[in-house]
Amino acid sequence: MLLGSQLRRLREARGITREAAGYSIRASESKISRMELGRVSFKTRDVEDLLTLYGITDEQERNSLLSLAREANVAGWWHSYSDVLPSWFPTYVGLEGASSLIRAYEVQFIHGLLQTEAYARAVVRRGMKGASEADVEKRVALRLERQKYLADDSGPEFHVVLDEASLRRPYGDREVMRGQLQHLIEISERPNIRLQVMPFGFGGHSGESGAFTILSFTESDLTDVVYLEQLTSALYLDKREDVAQYEKALKELQQDSPGPDESRDLLRGLLQLS
Repeated sequence: MLLGSQLRRLREARGITREAAGYSIRASESKISRMELGRVSFKTRDVEDLLTLYGITDEQERNSLLSLAREANVAGWWHSYSDVLPSWFPTYVGLEGASSLIRAYEVQFIHGLLQTEAYARAVVRRGMKGASEADVEKRVALRLERQKYLADDSGPEFHVVLDEASLRRPYGDREVMRGQLQHLIEISERPNIRLQVMPFGFGGHSGESGAFTILSFTESDLTDVVYLEQLTSALYLDKREDVAQYEKALKELQQDSPGPDESRDLLRGLLQLS
């Protein structure tokens, strides 16, 4: 997706049609469309020819994009979990693992990167009714594996706003929820995590459209990606005007929510009540 997004911007900057781009690599217009959406694998020769067509002659820029093409064709560790994942989610896991900054707003439940094992199991069981215990455990294992990103020394920054509803909605029994709240208090002390809570008392706010995640990358020429999960699919938005709207909404959520210290106090209060 990241490579396809880059190729699309380069093509549009040159005013070249998808049809002309397809002709240059002996392919159809629809093939170029699928490449730009990240839905097909990339041949190095095709990427080289497209970069030449788009006037990219700088060796460093070409090598960077060709390296991205090679990486795009390598199956990630998460592919071994694909049998228990919806078709659109492996793409997200790959983008999440490549990001340097993850910003998110959650309202239904605790963000997956912050869930305890017991809470994650309760969430997965609720979402996978009728699934075998083995499939449930495999999905939980993937969630715990993703969390290792945050504990790594080179892990991403994670800025999250949790709606108070996600803290009060029970998944699992009382002990599961108490353990989850305690975990949030502890993990929010990590230097790469900024956790805020949007309290009920604030009223209406900029997160009215629901949960979303913004993924940012170290490479300056890679645009941010907004991830929106739906019931039967997901959207990946990378157009600057779309990303800007979600960045604005998240910035307002961060400004309107209590800061990390005050949010920890709110979590401690909920823990005492639970």
